[in-house]
Amino acid sequence: MKPSMKPETFLLASVLLCTLLGLGHPLDCWVCISPGPFCHGTMQPCAPEEDTCMAAVYETHRVGDVLVSSKKGCTTSSDCDSGFLSFNDGPESNIGSTMRCCQSNGCNKDPLPAFRRNLTKNGLRCPSCSTFLKETCTPTDETLCFGEETRCVTVTGLMNPGVKFAFWGCATENACHIKPGTLVPSGSHLLTIKKISCLPSPQASGKAE
Repeated sequence: MKPSMKPETFLLASVLLCTLLGLGHPLDCWVCISPGPFCHGTMQPCAPEEDTCMAAVYETHRVGDVLVSSKKGCTTSSDCDSGFLSFNDGPESNIGSTMRCCQSNGCNKDPLPAFRRNLTKNGLRCPSCSTFLKETCTPTDETLCFGEETRCVTVTGLMNPGVKFAFWGCATENACHIKPGTLVPSGSHLLTIKKISCLPSPQASGKAE
């Protein structure tokens, strides 16, 4: 009669089996990029290193015009910041997003998170400028920061189809964690971030408004 497997041996074998099965079945997420607040797409397998599903809605304000876009897809937990993110180079010129992150198959199918932006001036300020066709601009003005925007940022990148852009202004701290190559929808355009540098925002002159 064959000896029965010890409980601890059986437990170890079960853990190893589950691990091997998990390695053969990558995470599946809904994937899409779309103008407007709705984005459905299809379920697709993620790359082996991608352990997180994301869903985000973006708003771009440019002198009275408001453009909304949305995105769902696969990412890594280290690259996914749930919550609000914003850039601003003037009171009527800003990009913001609200993102949700989760770690189970198809968990980003639900409706996109509601967009919110705090328009309360926080008393901080940053040099500001923006330009297209070039990778640099020289700040000629300052912009006041709003809400959670506590960092001065310099951003360079490409706007499809391959148009260079540069931006200086205020941003939330999580904007400083965006990695080169990240795609950011902006209305009907898709921005590819090339480089971001950040510094703390100094206090605005005079009293906070």
